[in-house]
Amino acid sequence: MKLDLGCGSAKQAGFFGIDKRRLPDVDLVCDLEAGIPLPDHSADLVLACRLLPYIRDLPRLMAEIYRVCTHQAIVCVLVPYARNLRHMSNPLLHQKFDEYSPRYWTPHFFQPPDASPCPPLDSYAEAEPPPYDFRLLRQEFFYEPAYRSPLYEKEELMILKDLQLDVVSEIMFHLVVVKKDIGFDELEWLSRRAYFEPPCAAELREPLKAAD
Repeated sequence: MKLDLGCGSAKQAGFFGIDKRRLPDVDLVCDLEAGIPLPDHSADLVLACRLLPYIRDLPRLMAEIYRVCTHQAIVCVLVPYARNLRHMSNPLLHQKFDEYSPRYWTPHFFQPPDASPCPPLDSYAEAEPPPYDFRLLRQEFFYEPAYRSPLYEKEELMILKDLQLDVVSEIMFHLVVVKKDIGFDELEWLSRRAYFEPPCAAELREPLKAAD
C-alpha cells in the first residue's frame, strides 16, 4: 500500500489518501494526531508532503508511521526549512526541520555517501533513542528563487545556508524504515536508488527565470 498522509485535494495517483477533511480524493478521513487506523506492516511507501510541521506530537505520529510500514518501506518527507523567516513567523507550524532532524529519527544514524551531511548533535541535545528507526537515504535542499541562479555553485549555497537566513525554502528527506538487521552496504545501495517524490519537487528545482 502507498499512503499519502494529509493529502488534501491533491492525492497522488495510486496512493491511499488520508486527511482530516472530507474531500473528493480522500480515502480515509481521520485526525492523524490520534493515530493511523491501518494494520501493522501494511505500507511500503509513505508520502508526507508539507504535513509534519502541523503535527503537535511528532514522535507519536512518527511511531505510527513506523508501525504501519513494512521493513524497508520508503518514507518521503517534504517540509519547510527551519531557518527561513517566512516559516519562523507562521504560528500554525508546530515543528521545525533542518539537516539535524534525521538524527532524531533513528538510534543508528546512517550518513548517505552522496547526501549533504547531517552534522552531529551537541551532547546536551542528544535524547533517548526513539522507539522507531528511520535511516536517511537522501536529503535535498530547495532554495529560494534568488538562489537558484547558475551563478551559485553548490558549495557556495551550502555555506550560505549556514551563514544567513532565507536561503533555503524547503527540505526533502527520503527515509528507509528499518525493522530488521541491515548492513552498511545495503543502506548504501538503497541510498543510490531513485524514489518517488511529490511533483512539486521539480518546480522547486527550477532555476530563476531571467527578467525580460
